[in-house]
Amino acid sequence: MTNPQLTWLRKNLFSTWYNSLLTVICLVLLFWVVRGVLTWATTQAQWAVIQVNLRLFLVGRFPQALYWRTWIVLAIASTLGAITGGVFFSKQQLTWRRIAFFTFIVGVLLVILPLDFTSRLWLLLIAVLLFAGFWLGGEFTKVLTPWLSLLWLLSFPVILWLIGGGFGLQSVSTNLWNGLLLTLLMAAVSIVLSFPIGVLLALGRTSDLPVVRWFSILYIEIVRGVPLIGILFLAQVMLPLLLSADVRLDRVLRAIAGLVFFSAAYMAENVRGGLQSVPRGQIEAAKALGLNTALVVLLIVLPQALRAVIPALVGQFIGLFKDTSLLSLVGLVELTGIARSILAQPQFLGRYAEVYLFIGFIYWIFCYSMSLASRRLERQLS
Repeated sequence: MTNPQLTWLRKNLFSTWYNSLLTVICLVLLFWVVRGVLTWATTQAQWAVIQVNLRLFLVGRFPQALYWRTWIVLAIASTLGAITGGVFFSKQQLTWRRIAFFTFIVGVLLVILPLDFTSRLWLLLIAVLLFAGFWLGGEFTKVLTPWLSLLWLLSFPVILWLIGGGFGLQSVSTNLWNGLLLTLLMAAVSIVLSFPIGVLLALGRTSDLPVVRWFSILYIEIVRGVPLIGILFLAQVMLPLLLSADVRLDRVLRAIAGLVFFSAAYMAENVRGGLQSVPRGQIEAAKALGLNTALVVLLIVLPQALRAVIPALVGQFIGLFKDTSLLSLVGLVELTGIARSILAQPQFLGRYAEVYLFIGFIYWIFCYSMSLASRRLERQLS
């Protein structure tokens, strides 16, 4: 241990006798908790509930004969994500240490996951696509950057076509969209749709037109005053009553509508905070140069406003991703809902700790990944 580390320990943990006592007590408690968790995980926990039901956790009751579609969807999303990461990460950051760590993780997954030979080949192919996508993003950053948003937008209809079928593919009912597949789909679609609506509401709240301003204010304040579960129930029960008898919205579409309406209101307030941070002088200078109001908003105001509220926006995205767990209360079997179904299996009654630790770990992986991407984007944009 180097001298700076010893100095840090003395200053922060052992500066006085009572700080030293508290440090020792905390270390003992930490050791006791960690030992108890490890003992339970290695001797008492029945992890077979995860191994046996892994497919249910991931894709639910999606037809097994059509799993190739979900693998293609995963390959598309992974490749685009890797290209995006390569664009935002410099080539110097792709060190051999990180490559070795990633290779180790892929190797562990190939060994421990209870997958058949075909699924292992798909996982290996996706790992290769991740490497290729990251390399392409790093090598052709200037070429790919203007097209990233378009590529992501074009991927959504392709992904929905692969999952739902139609247009030459066998249709798959939304009742069979379960587990992590439904959670990710609902979160991604809701985030993509709620973001532009939230931006429009934020601009409407700062508009000089009274009708637009008051409509935006009423919408934001009313929706923010109602809990999400209430919005979801209204979307499931009341939305069909507002439409004609000939129009029947799918349960998944109604749930997406509820999530989008709810999240857009909070998104609008986050964006409004960014709009208020833009100095008034920049707007006046842009108008003095001859830019009309639309160009001032698109080229001057919004880029600075969105940059200022990146942490708040990503926090809203993370919250929306976790809020998809409430969909199980309105009859949709997403990740939390499929966990409840698995816990009803006779051989796994009472295995709450193993199941909820597993789905909690899945939520943490995706939320922490979004947090890391947010911090990287903040550093990239200074």
